[in-house]
Amino acid sequence: MKTNDERLQDILDRLERLAYVTPEDIPNIPLYMDQVTTFMDSNLGPCKRTGEDKILTKTMINNYAKNNLLPPPEKKKYTREHILLLIFIYYYKNLLSITDIEQLFRPITEKYFNKSSSPQLADIYKEVFSMEQEQRAYLKEDVCQKFEKAMNTFQDADQENRDYLQLFSFISELAFDVYLKKQMIEKIIDELKKE
Repeated sequence: MKTNDERLQDILDRLERLAYVTPEDIPNIPLYMDQVTTFMDSNLGPCKRTGEDKILTKTMINNYAKNNLLPPPEKKKYTREHILLLIFIYYYKNLLSITDIEQLFRPITEKYFNKSSSPQLADIYKEVFSMEQEQRAYLKEDVCQKFEKAMNTFQDADQENRDYLQLFSFISELAFDVYLKKQMIEKIIDELKKE
């Protein structure tokens, strides 16, 4: 059984392995649906929780188009802009409802999906993800602080129970952080709906 310190190291190692897809990684030619799912699987594979997880399926893509998250393909082919939106959707879908994502994407798809738009969707994507390295460093520091705080809890428990209770404290602290951030995101999206 792993120690809590080994679990923390695993988390930090995983953070290092996660990389984002750059616009330059995306083929500059339209892709058929099978090619899109293959591309997403190969480029976002390290993000999967288990080997059985799917990054993206045909059904998901069809649902995203049906729910106005994604403009329809052009002659059954998906452009770079489609793939950029699919990457954003991938990151948002575990936090937000389809309705919230659609609300957030509407101005993006209306104003910046066209290749002649300024800025182009690829530029928006690059700008957003340019903060990734700084965010990753901050996240590592934050996770280590939460871990240290959690490892100082339940000092009166016996060793076997203390390890689990401290791990539970750590997970709870991370979950609470995600919960609060999700609440903030939903509040902003609700305000956008009103506007």
